[in-house]
Amino acid sequence: MRPSRTPASSVTRLAILAATVALAGALVRGQPQEPVVPAQSFQEFLEGVRVEARSLGLREETLDAALNTLTPEPVVVSRDRTQPETVQSLDDYVAQRLSTRVIASARDMARKHHDLLDKVEATYGVPGPLMIAIWGLESNFGRFTGSYPTIRALATLAYDNRRPLFRTELLHALTMVDRGVAPGEMKGSWAGAMGQPQFMPSSFLKHAVDFDGDGRIDIWSSTADVFGSMGQYLRNAGWTAGQRWGREVIVAPSVLARIDREMAMRTAGCRAIRALTVARPLSDWQAIGVRLPGRAPLPTSPIAASLVRGQQRFFLAYPNYEALLDYNCSNSYAVAAGMLSDRIGAAAPADRPATGQRVPARSKATTKSRAPRPSRTRR
Repeated sequence: MRPSRTPASSVTRLAILAATVALAGALVRGQPQEPVVPAQSFQEFLEGVRVEARSLGLREETLDAALNTLTPEPVVVSRDRTQPETVQSLDDYVAQRLSTRVIASARDMARKHHDLLDKVEATYGVPGPLMIAIWGLESNFGRFTGSYPTIRALATLAYDNRRPLFRTELLHALTMVDRGVAPGEMKGSWAGAMGQPQFMPSSFLKHAVDFDGDGRIDIWSSTADVFGSMGQYLRNAGWTAGQRWGREVIVAPSVLARIDREMAMRTAGCRAIRALTVARPLSDWQAIGVRLPGRAPLPTSPIAASLVRGQQRFFLAYPNYEALLDYNCSNSYAVAAGMLSDRIGAAAPADRPATGQRVPARSKATTKSRAPRPSRTRR
């Protein structure tokens, strides 16, 4: 049964709330503005979502349960404009997340969950230290998963209409409800990321697994389902077992100038990928002057690597790095996850390509093409 039409006074109140959302975003950007009432009320927006959801085959009782009493949450819009991966430099972000306390906690968790992590690694090929690192970055090792109702957060961000992905994720969240997940259980970050691995609804539908075999997928309280789902996600994103994510390197100013002249930048993919150079064999980076910390030579391996730039720190990213970017399109995040996994204590894999990996041939056209330096913006 469809809900009754919202009274005019309620529409007005919702419109005022929506104006507050717009004003909050403007204030965060340092541009105070007069509130502007949107042309479409929040309730009218939800009616459009209902129409689209019905076209996807979702049941009316699902939509009633999820949308009938929904109101916008203005704070999520201002949070969306101040993400740390955006406003912090890569150097600062990594330093903050590789503190002595975080590394100690990560090592404790790796020991505590050693047997479970081994089972997940045997199934999906993703090393336990990396899953611990991502778990730590996403939810402080499961301690904080967020308290925002997922559907309300996504509906607010979709109504704000800055990025179409939020409307798509809202429809995926409604699909989860249609498949039996109670709306009240769906809580997470202000951006709609849920549970201990902070999956968006689309990721939940595609990657989440019932690793503990109890008949339901629970990324909120089942550690087995959390690690299993993270392992499946990264494997599906292209993680190759036995291969490193990358490593930190030294790039002198004169070497960086040569890289700007001779190494092309990528032109496709998420913003973080477009901030990478094209992938070249380690021998190319050795020849141009890139070195390991301590000025030692790079490993002698044909593995392909791209350069990741911070303000003062630099990293060579291997193919597995792009699986981390698939999880979170931020070079700051991906580098922090990789480095934290290395610090947990397990021996890192060797710098070698996966069996059958195609290493790009040296090309004068590629290495001589001039490209602008990437933006400092990380998302």
